Amino acid sequence: MTGDDQLSPGSRRLHIARLALFAAGLAVMFYLVAVARVIDVDGVRGMVAATGAAAPFAYLVVSAVLGAVFVPGPLLAAGSGLLFGPLVGTFVTLGSAVGTATITSFLGRRAGRESARGLLGAERAQRIDAQIERRGMWAVVGQRFVPGISDALASYVFGAFGIPLWQMAVGALIGSAPRAFVYTALGASIGDLSAPLAYTAIAVWCVTAIIGAFAAHRGYRSWRGRGTRRETVPDRDPDH
Repeated sequence: MTGDDQLSPGSRRLHIARLALFAAGLAVMFYLVAVARVIDVDGVRGMVAATGAAAPFAYLVVSAVLGAVFVPGPLLAAGSGLLFGPLVGTFVTLGSAVGTATITSFLGRRAGRESARGLLGAERAQRIDAQIERRGMWAVVGQRFVPGISDALASYVFGAFGIPLWQMAVGALIGSAPRAFVYTALGASIGDLSAPLAYTAIAVWCVTAIIGAFAAHRGYRSWRGRGTRRETVPDRDPDH
């Protein structure tokens, strides 16, 4: 008997309702922040700049929190480059990315892991845990290279599936480095986009996008291949 069969209808509905509420909350937050733009990022940047020598650390902390509520990462990174230049700004952006990944993963784990495991069932949850133990950090790294995916949203999902915080932090540190440089450098070059720094940033972005697309395609083919093999392997007779 699997974990799915052990769930009562009431427990299943409760798990579904919790995950639906979690998803709805994320959707509302994404709309308000990323679409309706209820947060004045320019105003936040001005307040941080007024803190003087503590501005890089203050911006790192504020950006980590804003990233967790779906303020677009490229916008925050460009602000870091504008305020602190390409070198210091890149480190600030990278620290912010790690902070956002840690915050979102922790919240996703607390809000959705129990219900996700309950709906998956014990056997499938154990298989996922084994995959996470072997490849969880590299899944985070790979996601960061794939263009067009919200890092914050992905981190919430990773947390709900139980990826440990240390894997999220290290994976975000490695995987976010190229884009941290790209968007920070573009922000630092905003007054002269024909500067060599801007061209370098664009070249790095192109290389990162190509690598990410290739990795995503290869990962999808590998996943499909494993699924096909499981379907074609006949069940063994328990009497033999």
